[in-house]
Parts: sequence; C-alpha cells; structure tokens
Amino acid sequence: MLATATIVDEILDLKEERRAVILAHHYQDSEIQEIADFIGDSLELSRKARETGGDVIAFCGVWFMAETAKVLNPGKIVVVPDRDASCSLVESCSATAVRAFRRIHPEYIVVSYINTSVEVKAESDILCTSRNAVKIVNSIPRDKPILFLPDVNLGNYVKRETGRENMKIWQGACMVHATFPARRLVKAKTEHPEAVVIAHPECPPDVLALADFIGSTSALIDYCATSDAPEFIVMTESGVSHSLQKVAPGRKFWFVQNENCNCSECPYMRRNTLEKLRDSLRDLQPRVDLDPELLRRAALPIERMLAVK
Repeated sequence: MLATATIVDEILDLKEERRAVILAHHYQDSEIQEIADFIGDSLELSRKARETGGDVIAFCGVWFMAETAKVLNPGKIVVVPDRDASCSLVESCSATAVRAFRRIHPEYIVVSYINTSVEVKAESDILCTSRNAVKIVNSIPRDKPILFLPDVNLGNYVKRETGRENMKIWQGACMVHATFPARRLVKAKTEHPEAVVIAHPECPPDVLALADFIGSTSALIDYCATSDAPEFIVMTESGVSHSLQKVAPGRKFWFVQNENCNCSECPYMRRNTLEKLRDSLRDLQPRVDLDPELLRRAALPIERMLAVK
C-alpha cells in the first residue's frame, strides 16, 4: 500500500511538472482511473483533451486512442504508458488492405470505426464510434455503397438497425466482446433472473439478441445511472465496473466470462500500470509522433464525423 501511495505521489508531482492531463479509458484498472483527470470512451477523452490546457496528454488506454488524441491535439505531446497496448481490431485491418479495396471499389464510402490505426483513418471517408455508428451510416445517401470496418459484430448491428443492404462489412472482431458466449449469458440470466442485460454492440448477434439494452460503453454507464433495476448483467470489459459503481452505488453488476481467458478483461488495456504511467510522464516516452501529412489526412474523416448532427 505504501509503495502504491508513493507511486501516486510521484505521478501527481510529474503531472504538475509536465503540465499534463491524465486520461483513462473505462477499461483501465481502477487504480489508474482513480488518479485520472477524465475517464471516458476514446473519442470523448480526445475531445476533452482538446478543451483543456496543458502541454502533455498521458493517455491510459491503447495506442490507437492516443493516436486519435494526437490528431485532435497536434500541438501537444501525447504519451502512452505501454507502447504494446494494441487492439485486436486494429490488428485485423491494415491500411494496405483498405487501399487495395479502394482501388478495386472506388465507388464505396469507407466508414471506419474509431478502433482503427491512424493509417486506416487516413484512408477512410468518415469515422464513427459505437455510440454514433447508426447515425453516421444513416447520414450517408442510401444509394451509396458502404464498406464498414473493421468490427464485424458492430457492422452487422449497424446494418440491421439502418436497413442498409449495400453495405460490406470487414471481418475483424474484438478479442473480448466477440468471445462472449451466449450460453454463458443464458446461464447468468438463470442465476440472476431479476438482472437487466446490457451489452456492447461489439458482442456477437446471439448475445445481442438476449440484451435488454445495447450501447457504447458510455451509453451503458448512462443507462445504469438512470435505471431503477437493482442488478445488471454487463456484457463488456469488466474495467467498466469502476464507473458503474460510482454512478449506480448499491446496485449489483455481474460480468460474464469470455472464452479466451475465462475473464472479462482486455489484455492490452491491462498492460498499463501506475509504474508505467509514472515512467511515461518522467521520460515523455513512449510518445505518439505522426507525420504532418498523415495527421492532416486522418483529421478529415474525424472532423466529418464530428460535423454530423
């Protein structure tokens, strides 16, 4: 306990010295969330950083999130505690493959989920988040064919909600959400019959079919904050429990284990630690540095997304 307290003191001292803001995704360990200036989804954190002062952004999440923060805050230093904090969705979709598709199908509008590399963003027409994906696709004329990437489950959910027939979907998946088995959810519903099921749209269709509410991480939190339900079965990464307990104290939250690790944790998100956060603030490394032209090109589809009302 003393060692942890000492590390926290070091981080807070370095934060003041560097004029830094600490951002933490909902999936980070609770000890990191406790010292963050802002907690949220990747895009809302990047936007929050743009609204605040300071010189340094310490992004406690995964690498693509920090890239997005850099695109929206090009004049600031952006660091991540662990350079190897990647994402299975990012790894499933390369910019080379997207460019190849565009050469063959120039008529397609490329809608990229924000869980993509900055290089893929630069090849995209418009971005979306899990919260606004349906709205973004609906903003595109219905006669335009769409390539939605990279998450197959979110893409299928959006296709169903929008009724878009001319929509191709990339076959990437989140290693956490995609491996939630419906049979374990059914078992959890049997064990907790009073619980409301809430699910992230990255979950498989058979899991979503059993959900009472489907939404982004922030939308799930907002739903629990206003619901009268006494307990919830939560189909997303278990790090969100920290925020859920804060907005809905006294409620019970049950997490279903996935097939990969018999847990509900993203191994990439959990690479970040207090020690690594301290070191990143001290050394200003690992740092996100982007080529100015790449940064400019990646900013365009982000700004198009933000312009959709």
